[in-house]
Amino acid sequence: MTRRTSRLVPFPLPALLAALAVATATPLAAQCNDCVFPGESWEVVRGPQLTEYGWDRQVLARASAFLRDSANSTGVVVAHKGRVVFTFGDIEELSYLASVRKSILAMLYGPWVENGVIDLDATMEDLGVDDVGGLLPIERQATVDHLITARSGVYHPASNAGDNLADAPPRGSRQPGTYMLYSNWDFNAAGAVFEQLTGRNIYDEAQAQLAIPLGFEDWDRSAQRKSGNLGVSRNPAYHFWLSTRDMARIGHLMLNEGAWNGEQVMSRDWSRRIVSVVTPLEEMNPPGRRDGYFGYGYMWWIFDGPLAGGPFEGAYTGRGAVGQWISVFPSLDLVIAHKTKSDYGRTTSWRSWQRLVELLFEAHSVEMPGPYPWAR
Repeated sequence: MTRRTSRLVPFPLPALLAALAVATATPLAAQCNDCVFPGESWEVVRGPQLTEYGWDRQVLARASAFLRDSANSTGVVVAHKGRVVFTFGDIEELSYLASVRKSILAMLYGPWVENGVIDLDATMEDLGVDDVGGLLPIERQATVDHLITARSGVYHPASNAGDNLADAPPRGSRQPGTYMLYSNWDFNAAGAVFEQLTGRNIYDEAQAQLAIPLGFEDWDRSAQRKSGNLGVSRNPAYHFWLSTRDMARIGHLMLNEGAWNGEQVMSRDWSRRIVSVVTPLEEMNPPGRRDGYFGYGYMWWIFDGPLAGGPFEGAYTGRGAVGQWISVFPSLDLVIAHKTKSDYGRTTSWRSWQRLVELLFEAHSVEMPGPYPWAR
């Protein structure tokens, strides 16, 4: 794999140390006890060596052919125990992550919650949060925790599309914290509250907490930018542009419960908390989501329900429109980063992503205790 020249922007050391100050002084054991960690580049397993690590080369070749002939994927990186065992497409180019941005923000919240700067129980009223046309009195009782779990009960329009606000109950009809709805108003407000309370730009914080400690190979601070119709809502969307191989580094950090090569970059408690089920499958909204296989945590989608066993037990994913995924399977020590570049005007379907997962599990001889979660 040819390494692109790093584009990390120098960051003031005191600010970086402050951002990481809440990391545990003594490193904790990683969830994946025998994982390795990428340095300047990933260790890539190729050829006959794949068999030594438990991967079937012929099935991986079928996965590659499937992506080439039957999917719209533009970049895939599969990392097993910290070694790359499969790639497809351009894994270095930067492109739009869509709603995977929300999972990244959940990670960034951690140190600031744990050092007391962000109080998850603070309400919108406490923080002086308002929006175009005003929030209702009941909406002002929503807390920060409600924002980052999509349970605010605030159904004010968002500055960008791509959510379930069209299916929202009437404004003011739900008590905050009682009803989950995937709403960009919540997520965008969560970004605004983060910046308000920390005094830090989200992208600078992503650089300090993730890009530098994890050694992103393709980070470009200047490529990150917010967007949205601020005449509808004052809170913009904080979109990210990352490469597929750097998405895989994020997944590998999550797999290892915040530990990275002997250092606790994100606390274990927070890394576990954000991928725990807050809203189980049977309580997802709109009700059609209950026919799926995801519950919801802290801006991460959690495999849940009767078919979320075997390799799907404890698994979770960040996911975004047109085909963006950072998927983590802790029972397999496996990370799948998948990208579909939106500039090409194409979409990777859910079925294509599912089929890729099936082929990768076959290539690793993963035993399923029953049908796949999507086999209904």
